[in-house]
Amino acid sequence: MGASRVAVVKTRPGSVFADYHRLMNLAGYQEVLDRGADTALKVNISWHYFFPGSSTTPWQLEGVIRTLLSDGFSRDRIHACHNRTVVVDAHLGERENKQVNVVKAFGLRNIHLYEDEEWIDVRTAVGDLTDQFLCLNEVYRDGFMIPKRLIGENIIHLPTIKTHIFTTTTGAMKNAFGGLLNERRHWTHPVIHETLVDLLRIQQKIHTGIFAVMDGTFAGDGPGPRCMTPHVKDLLLASSDMVAIDAISAKLMGFDPLSIKYIRLAHEAGLGCGDPREIEIVGDEEAGRENWHFVGPFKKMTFASRMQHRIYWGSLKKPIEWSLKTVLAPWSYIASVTYHDSFWYPVFARKKMVAALSSHWGRLFRNYETLQATERGFETIGTESAPFKRTGWRAAVRSIPILFKSIKEAPEFIQRRKRRKKSETPGNSSRKQD
Repeated sequence: MGASRVAVVKTRPGSVFADYHRLMNLAGYQEVLDRGADTALKVNISWHYFFPGSSTTPWQLEGVIRTLLSDGFSRDRIHACHNRTVVVDAHLGERENKQVNVVKAFGLRNIHLYEDEEWIDVRTAVGDLTDQFLCLNEVYRDGFMIPKRLIGENIIHLPTIKTHIFTTTTGAMKNAFGGLLNERRHWTHPVIHETLVDLLRIQQKIHTGIFAVMDGTFAGDGPGPRCMTPHVKDLLLASSDMVAIDAISAKLMGFDPLSIKYIRLAHEAGLGCGDPREIEIVGDEEAGRENWHFVGPFKKMTFASRMQHRIYWGSLKKPIEWSLKTVLAPWSYIASVTYHDSFWYPVFARKKMVAALSSHWGRLFRNYETLQATERGFETIGTESAPFKRTGWRAAVRSIPILFKSIKEAPEFIQRRKRRKKSETPGNSSRKQD
């Protein structure tokens, strides 16, 4: 096996689609993906509100789709896919981040994995590979389910370059966290690094090809993946090695990749290369050696992130963490939505976003639906910054239905309703619980 390769390309709106095509081919994506299989585009939605650097950008999604189609991949075999969390509304997120507009424009299927899709036991899917898991067998003692649809498909992850309060950085490996696990994925937070390694093992078993395209037009620093300071970086990354692309992303942000536990564990397990000295940079090599000197997620943590750390790893672990695996867990969903959607975004988002939204990428986002694109990109992007539609009292009011939805769709309550319904059905008084 040759050296792990990460493609790095500088970009601007005028050439962004041509740059994505160059990027993906530099990284050798056609050598990795099986043209005879379906290809899932795993969209990243870290927040249902638009926040620069937080979620898959529309030009990232469109650039990947245009590249696949121009290189002869069948439109009928490409689909976007989403999962959900208890605190992020994927349907709202794909609208606010203008992802669904792109999917519809190209006539692709748009699949929400938690809606009418079959999930199967992981042991059925990967067999004895489960014996090699670092932590998931302990977290889910009765086993867990993964989406059946993803088995035998190619997958292209669409993360962004950003920091994360649990894992220091987040990228290609973490993007699978929002694809393979269901709403109870928060059970794994105390062992999140080991979880990402286990999920990479699963991916390498079930997918016909794995590839990642990471957008760094905006890059997020601070207590991500939401409450960050976005920076304009004009950079794109791609690789078939999930560990290597995360390592180069971490290095660009100013971190030692092998000091980040999930990268180091995956590297030591032979699941990819986490040592930048052993990774081949192709494309704009000088850009790949930049150091942005990000402060990281731990120096200016929000109140919510400090509390999460105390619950999962600190003084509140013993008295509180147990409740997150019981019917009491929705208290944490209420707390998260209230803090992030009802308080932080209305109060702080405008100040954090203003520079990014006045940039060329911010103007492109504002006018994305109305601009005339060429094969290379956008010749004009407009002069006005993206508006602040969700800040102030409007955002606070908009968060109310999200809060109620997080309670209504809490998996703990859904499971109780399912069990009650089964018990009330004649002949079903003794059924195995989900």
